[in-house]
Amino acid sequence: MEKKILVVDDEMSIAGAIAYAFRREGYKVDIAYDGEEALRKAASFKPDVMVLDVMMPKLSGFDVCRKLENRSSLGIVMLTVKNDIVDKVIGLELGADDYMTKPFDLRELVARVKALLRRMENRGEDEPQLAEIGELRLNSLNRTVQLGGRGIDLTPKEFDLMALLLTHPERVYTRDELLDLVWSMDYAGGTRTVDIHMQRLRKKLGEPYHNLLQTVYGIGYKALRELP
Repeated sequence: MEKKILVVDDEMSIAGAIAYAFRREGYKVDIAYDGEEALRKAASFKPDVMVLDVMMPKLSGFDVCRKLENRSSLGIVMLTVKNDIVDKVIGLELGADDYMTKPFDLRELVARVKALLRRMENRGEDEPQLAEIGELRLNSLNRTVQLGGRGIDLTPKEFDLMALLLTHPERVYTRDELLDLVWSMDYAGGTRTVDIHMQRLRKKLGEPYHNLLQTVYGIGYKALRELP
């Protein structure tokens, strides 16, 4: 199936160049020039990946992330003119999967989106597909997480991280291992990215299930087989 990319940038020349680069690679591409249009087109166009500028009129890229629905099947690469770790942390906390600072090489952007799509498509067919602990159920085949019969809305990265840990209970992973296995690249956000995603997962799980995701101090993280 043809993959779809939504390019969101208020600078027409930049949006056009990005769109052209992806169309040359065989992707179906649409463009939005502000945050409100981005939300409308995300709902109608249903992209696989959104390349999202941070600084835009009407709604910023951060606002778009906050308002997006059905994030579990949508990857986000954020763009900004700022080279500020605070902006990166905010983007990651809001569910961005990758982050690039303007100016950037279009070839690198295309490569990162391709890598993101591969990670989203990789279901790990030779890995355990189900994890059930109490009322928590994770299904890697349809990429869903339910708690007490209620679906939990996770970003692609949040799901991949939770799936890895819950299907390998008691195995301790270092932050570098998680960065490599989940992000599958030399990710610019560094290992702090892992910590941010773990915080988001625990918040979404709530009491008492957030206790399943344990910090192994000085090393990394693991998941428990059962609630403590």
